[in-house]
Order: sequence, then structure tokens, then C-alpha cells
Amino acid sequence: MLQGIRPRDARVTGAAYTSRVPRDHHRPVHFTDAEFAAIKGGEDPALVNRVAHETANALLHRVRQDPDPAVVERLVTYTDVHGIEAVAELWARVGPHTLPGTLWRIYLMRTVIRQNPDEVAYLFTRGTERIRTIDQAVAGAEAPTGPAEILALADSILHGLYTGDFAVALDRGAAFCRLAAAGATSVADDSDITAEERASVLTVRAFRLAELAEDLSAAAALWRRDALD
Repeated sequence: MLQGIRPRDARVTGAAYTSRVPRDHHRPVHFTDAEFAAIKGGEDPALVNRVAHETANALLHRVRQDPDPAVVERLVTYTDVHGIEAVAELWARVGPHTLPGTLWRIYLMRTVIRQNPDEVAYLFTRGTERIRTIDQAVAGAEAPTGPAEILALADSILHGLYTGDFAVALDRGAAFCRLAAAGATSVADDSDITAEERASVLTVRAFRLAELAEDLSAAAALWRRDALD
């Protein structure tokens, strides 16, 4: 569920990131003990911001230059082994329209799906029934969409970040989030009278999903302008 997970609440409010890393940057990034301590403790927001950008750039562009299938698979399933917190520690505390913030949101989306694929698949299907837009085609989920299909969709989107068109992968994530948000809103409306608490939970979830969709769409547009750093 999305309640309690607030992507925008995690942004850094300190000094802006100034060491812009070019897209052809492939040098290893080294950090001192003090830098790692700052990441863990959040004592220096500017440093956290810099490290988030440098690690995201170094990881993404190195893998996209040489997308070894085994490495990509380990990255896709990384949070299954280490937990979403491992990604959040580096990337969740920067703005949504940045490369690390965008990677965090895609991993967050996948985690939300994997936590309850049955319910998410149901919400996604309700969304496709409620709004007839191009989003269903953009998301690329197999129909009919059950738990297995929604899990495959999540993995496919994350694979796309490392091996395909990065902006298209973000558009797919945004389309999924919009449809799931529409489904959550629809089910919340149905539950409003008979199950008020469930309706409230679903309404919050719909808002969070819609927010994720907005952020991912904006990030896709920035990437296409070579402005997502």
C-alpha cells in the first residue's frame, strides 16, 4: 500500500546539486567513511544530494552501456533481497524530477505491486474499465491482467530502465499508476457507504498513485530533453 510512503516528503531541502555528471560518466564513485555516515544519518543534506546523483548516474549509465543480463536481473530484483530501504537510503531523499528520485519511484512502484499483486491487479483492471485512454496500451500489461501479469509488468518496466528506452519505461510506469489510481478511486466510491474505512484507505492510495504518475511523466519529458540529472 502507498499510505505511509510519501515520495515527495523525502526530498532534500539543502543546497542544490551542483556537480552535474555527464551521461557518458563511467568512472567508479568512491566515498569516504564520513560521506557514508552522512548518508546514514542525514546530517548533511547537500552531501546526501550529491551522493544520490553520483551513484544513480554511475550505476544507470554503466549498466546501460554494457547491459549484462545477469547484472540487470540482479538490479531488478535487488529490493527483493535487500528491501526497499536499501534503495531509499540513497535515492529517496532527493526531488522527484531528478534521476535518483525517478529510480526510487520506479523501485517503489514495483514494491507496491509485489506487496499485494492480487489487489493491485484488481485495481488496475478496474481502472482500465473506468477510463478508456491510451494508458492501457502504453502500460503494456497482458490482458486479462491478473497477479502474474501485473508482476511481469513491474519487472518489465524496471528492465526497460536498464536495457530499453528509458523514457518509454517511465511512460509505462506512469500509465500503470494512472490506471491503478482510477481503479482505486472507483472502488473507493463503491465502498464509501458500506465500508468507510476502506474507502478512505483507497482514496489515499489513489492520490499517491496519481502523484507517482505525475512525477514519472515529468521525468520522462526531462529525459527526452537530456535534462534529467
